[in-house]
Amino acid sequence: MILGWSEGFHDAGVAIINDGRIVFATHSERFSGSKHERYISDECKRYIDSTYGEGIVWKAFYERPFLKKTRQLYAGQYKTVFSRRPMAWQPTHTYPHHLSHAAAAFQTSPYSEAVAVVVDAIGEWDCTSIWKCSYDKKGMVQYKKLYSEKYPNSIGLWYTALTQFVGLKPLDEEYIFMGMAAYGNHNADLESKLDTLLNGGLNLHKGISSEVNSFLKLSSYKSEDIAFNAQKVLESKLEKIFRKALKHSSNVVYGGGVALNCVANSKLHALCNGNLWIMPNPGDAGGALGAACLAYGQQVEWTSPYLGYYIPSTRTAKQIVTDVCNELETKGMVGLAHGPAEYGPRALGNRSLLADPRGPNVKDLVNSVKRRQKFRPFAPAILEEHASEYFDGPVSRYMQMVSFCKKSEELPAIVHADGTSRVQTVSEDCDTILRDVLEEWYKRTGCPVLLNTSLNIRGEPMVHSTVSAIRFEKEYNVKVIF
Repeated sequence: MILGWSEGFHDAGVAIINDGRIVFATHSERFSGSKHERYISDECKRYIDSTYGEGIVWKAFYERPFLKKTRQLYAGQYKTVFSRRPMAWQPTHTYPHHLSHAAAAFQTSPYSEAVAVVVDAIGEWDCTSIWKCSYDKKGMVQYKKLYSEKYPNSIGLWYTALTQFVGLKPLDEEYIFMGMAAYGNHNADLESKLDTLLNGGLNLHKGISSEVNSFLKLSSYKSEDIAFNAQKVLESKLEKIFRKALKHSSNVVYGGGVALNCVANSKLHALCNGNLWIMPNPGDAGGALGAACLAYGQQVEWTSPYLGYYIPSTRTAKQIVTDVCNELETKGMVGLAHGPAEYGPRALGNRSLLADPRGPNVKDLVNSVKRRQKFRPFAPAILEEHASEYFDGPVSRYMQMVSFCKKSEELPAIVHADGTSRVQTVSEDCDTILRDVLEEWYKRTGCPVLLNTSLNIRGEPMVHSTVSAIRFEKEYNVKVIF
């Protein structure tokens, strides 16, 4: 078995591959209870060592520590450079950060050849990179770096700095900043300033340069307008990068934290004529899988993102489905914690808070439980065969893109201010009980859609185990079925 792991910046993760099959993959935060846990927690390490330790032969780390320290020295991050926290395991292999992202994207994809685009805050030095990806005659993977943009020219750091500027938490609430854009308006002067900031206005690793910071404050721009114009600049920059990549292949795989921007992904999907694969965990936690893929050296078997900690059940699937739908009909909302957890930041049915999307007060009801800002959107899960009836545009099994809702008046709880929804399609062959729930819900109501959000409250990781499911139920007065 091969163990890959990521830690040290944010969202530490672990993945294990055995004979080309991903047998386990998780986020450290799910075990520690600390959101965006940056290190492999003691609880996570104990579980991995006790469950898989004896069979692990190779241990692969997702970046090159020494090379990273050279960049940290350059950036003046002296405290970080000289920190001595030991790694969770002693690696037998280390790989470049962006190559780990590229491998997680390509070696899980359906393509035999592709070009990988990686865009994030920072690796060792790379912030954007493009890779030619293929397999040789023996099935061994081959990578060639075609292009890179290095620190401090970072799209991810720029977007994170603006997230912080409007009062949101950096390296956490960028997706809220993205959602805020739907409430803003275009301003050519603001767009120009933000574009200038992206192209050289960052003060190394310290955020927004003082002159742009002063401009934004003195001009009294609304946060929503900053978000709108930042999203516009981001999409323009990504389009240029993808056009460069498409010169090398018609198949594109996409990794790095910026690949979580589902609004931009929709436009990139169109640009690639649908030939775009995004592994459901493209950020740093997903780099753990990339490191393991590189050590394995061949295409891995990708079947689903349900790869994490397993919650067993003493009841049949039919009993669970009945209980979930009964609770939805009587209370309008229910938690579902069943089977292996999702590998990635989005709940896709196994650690989900579900609600009836049709009621006018449902959004406020769910927001009150999750302690979220009222302007934030919720995502729909829909039976795959009904998606075109309700949505116009690209859809994904992993909530990776947005699509316009055709029936916004019928489904007010899952439609954003701009008329879009981040759609999860649920197929007949999926590995989650959510398919059975949706089928039963459709039989009862004629509605093939449910609101699907993560089973947590703001600032906490998703429900992990039976113990945390019971705790959630007691503390927030929401029935959790497991």
